[in-house]
Amino acid sequence: MLKLEKGRPADCAGRLEKEVRTYDFLDKLNIEYERIDHEAAMTMEECADVDEALGAMICKNLFLCNRQETTFYLLMIPGDKKFKTKDLSAQIHSSRLSFAKETYMEEFLDITPGSVSVLGLMNDREHRVQLLVDRDVLKGDYIGCHPCINTSSLRIRQKDMWEKIVPALEHEPVFVTLEEPQE
Repeated sequence: MLKLEKGRPADCAGRLEKEVRTYDFLDKLNIEYERIDHEAAMTMEECADVDEALGAMICKNLFLCNRQETTFYLLMIPGDKKFKTKDLSAQIHSSRLSFAKETYMEEFLDITPGSVSVLGLMNDREHRVQLLVDRDVLKGDYIGCHPCINTSSLRIRQKDMWEKIVPALEHEPVFVTLEEPQE
C-alpha cells in the first residue's frame, strides 16, 4: 500500500545524496510537499499506482537535444500525452530533436534514466539545459515529480512549482503547445 507522507523522510540514511539535496532545496524554499516511497519506476506504466496515490498532474520528463548535440532541453508533458518532435522543433526553432545521451543527462542534471525531473535543473549550474513546458502540464492543483531518484515521488502545488521552485532553479521556462499526433 502506497502511503503519502508529509515532507522529507525522517531518516535519510541509505538515501542517495542527490535525493537528500533535493529535499534540502525544497525545504530551503519553504515548499510544502508530500512524498511517496515506492519500488523503482522506470516507465510511465510502472508509475500508474503511484500516480493514482499522488493525485497530481504526473509529468513525463524527456531529455532532448538537437542533432548537433549542442543544445539540450528538458521537456515536461502530461504523462499520457504523445507528441512529434517535428512539431516541437518548429515551435522552438531548433534542428530536429532526439533523445539526448544518458551521459549528458548525468553530467548536466546528475540524474539517470527513469529519474528525470524538473528538480534536476538545480544541478545544472552552467544553464546548459533549456526547460520546455507543455501548457497542459499547468492543469490541476498539483504536479508530481521525482526527487532526482525514481524510488520516491513528490506532490507539489502548481503555484509553488511555477512561482517559487522554477525561479529558484534559474531556468526560465519556454511554454509550448503540443497537439496530440493524429493517427
